[in-house]
Amino acid sequence: MKTTPRLHLDAALAPGQEIALTREQAHYLTGVLRLSPGDPVAVFNGRDGEWLAYLADVSKKGAALRCERRTAGVKPPPDIDYVFAPLKHARLDYVVQKATELGVRRLRPVITQRTIAERVNMERMRANVIEAAEQCNLVFVPQVAEPVKLPQLLASWDAGRALIHCDETAAIADPLAALKPLAAPAAVLIGPEGGFTAEEKQLLKSLAFVTAISLGPRVMRADTAAVAALTLIQASLGDWCGNSG
Repeated sequence: MKTTPRLHLDAALAPGQEIALTREQAHYLTGVLRLSPGDPVAVFNGRDGEWLAYLADVSKKGAALRCERRTAGVKPPPDIDYVFAPLKHARLDYVVQKATELGVRRLRPVITQRTIAERVNMERMRANVIEAAEQCNLVFVPQVAEPVKLPQLLASWDAGRALIHCDETAAIADPLAALKPLAAPAAVLIGPEGGFTAEEKQLLKSLAFVTAISLGPRVMRADTAAVAALTLIQASLGDWCGNSG
């Protein structure tokens, strides 16, 4: 059975709406997938749901899609943010894609004292978010925030949103037990490869909205820790357990 390709569009979606594709999108549909006029394409923009569209026009100048009908509404995932010290290159691509697949609403880069990759390619991050949404049948597209420094982030934090970070010295060894009193909205904070400094750890411990959880006896790389922590939070607070915040 032929699978209908999915494509993220920036344009508004409505019945009969004809949307001109970018050069890259036109090449993907007609040059890579070899679609012809009249072939179906599933499209979404993160706002108007998912729509069935058809390739309407193909020429040397480009291609266009015509929307027919909405097939699914937008259902945002639980209100969980992923706050993280940026990594370099491919590992950042990986963790951004996995966070999107795991159902976060926002990705929020934070600069810590030991962050190595302080310059973040925002266009590349957003492209990875869109690619993950296209490939994993997501209709919602997470927001990608501009980087901020950790003290600035914590000073402006909404105390009604629990902030969960990984700490091998957490008072409760069982992470799911530590998460039981909590509920969405929430966020998970993953530090840099070198970990938080003593000063940053003390700042986190001093804040009432911060909860420390343990990820067990093994030392994990930051991208592995991110997937592990987001999995635990989804299992405890998210739509994996029937909750939606």
